[in-house]
Amino acid sequence: MQTHVNADPAELAKFSDLAHRWWDPESEFRPLHQINPLRLDWINSISPVQGLKTVDVGCGGGILTDSLARKGAQALGIDLSSKALKVAQLHALEAETPNVKYREVSAESLAAEAPGQFDMVTCMEMLEHVPDPSSIVRACAAMVKPGGWVFFSTLNRNPKSFMLAIVGAEYVLGMLPRGTHEYAKMLRPSELAGFCRAAGLDLRQSRGMSYNPLTRRYWLNSDTSVNYLIATQKPLV
Repeated sequence: MQTHVNADPAELAKFSDLAHRWWDPESEFRPLHQINPLRLDWINSISPVQGLKTVDVGCGGGILTDSLARKGAQALGIDLSSKALKVAQLHALEAETPNVKYREVSAESLAAEAPGQFDMVTCMEMLEHVPDPSSIVRACAAMVKPGGWVFFSTLNRNPKSFMLAIVGAEYVLGMLPRGTHEYAKMLRPSELAGFCRAAGLDLRQSRGMSYNPLTRRYWLNSDTSVNYLIATQKPLV
């Protein structure tokens, strides 16, 4: 397992500059606050998180990590943005969130340090921001116990996704800062599925996520053409 830092300095700087706004539900992170209950309920429906030891890779300000802890998990959030982690830690203190910790460590380094130590790994909206997403997938697979679950979410790469996730969300609607996503780094479901299989993870379920700009509502469905989530499991043997 490689322990190099698989991160883009420009991406880290971009999210570090916005770190103080992570927990403002009307900020640039509003979409994450809106989709978080959907992601959490979907994860919990597949593998109830109560009592599980979980790690949230690329946790940012801790929106999902905090929710996992409040659902009863022993939750660890990891990221390489010092500013975002400080915001996450401060929020946990202010909100008195139980059983949550944060560490500034790469997924690859934690995998080498604690192989097979987690019941569940989540990696949401992060793979499209790193130089080598396959390395992150391998690290997530190494961290989870046999029989444990690994959940990913990211953006598909196709003309529709470009128009909706970049042109629409960033330039027309202003839902996200311009430059949040880079088209070339988006991952087709077949590509992510290939990374998972190569890492020894079995694909169990996939879901798409859609958004209505008029009602400003998100929902999960079977359309994986733009935003999508996949659930994978590490075989017992």
